[in-house]
Amino acid sequence: MVHGRDLAYNSKVEGNVVMTTLDASINWMRKNSLWPMPMGLACCAIELMAASCARFDIARFGAEVMRFSPRQSDLLIVAGTVTYKMALSAKRIWDQMPEPKWCIAMGACASSGGMYRSYAVLQGIDRILPVDVYISGCPPRPEALLEGLMRLQNKIMQSHSLEEQKKLPPLNERVAA
Repeated sequence: MVHGRDLAYNSKVEGNVVMTTLDASINWMRKNSLWPMPMGLACCAIELMAASCARFDIARFGAEVMRFSPRQSDLLIVAGTVTYKMALSAKRIWDQMPEPKWCIAMGACASSGGMYRSYAVLQGIDRILPVDVYISGCPPRPEALLEGLMRLQNKIMQSHSLEEQKKLPPLNERVAA
């Protein structure tokens, strides 16, 4: 939803004219066209699949198209237990995703290791990559994922996309690195 301070309607102009800032319109477009990359590692993946079915309909939030290529995604949903063997793959997938990108840790295992306090389980995906939204539960219901998605959309709307884009190095320097 575009905030009132960013949106203006001029009734003296003929037709439907909406005046807003470039920042607000970019954030609105990003918020309503998220392309998630599902990383289903355990039982939370079943609930992630259920969220895309007709009953819960994740498509109404603009995140309908699940991409299985990190280069076509801007949202990584880590669902389930992250073992140390999978941690390197998760980091590699995150690094291959283009900017701007976001991450949702779905479930207790992805957020904190859950009930698995062992040498083989990473105690939270946030140890290797930045997480924007944590969703609690074991496994969390599809409604919880939808609420987490809405929280991420609110976070995107409050970001300053033009300032963040200016901080990035030029494209030729990013490719060389």
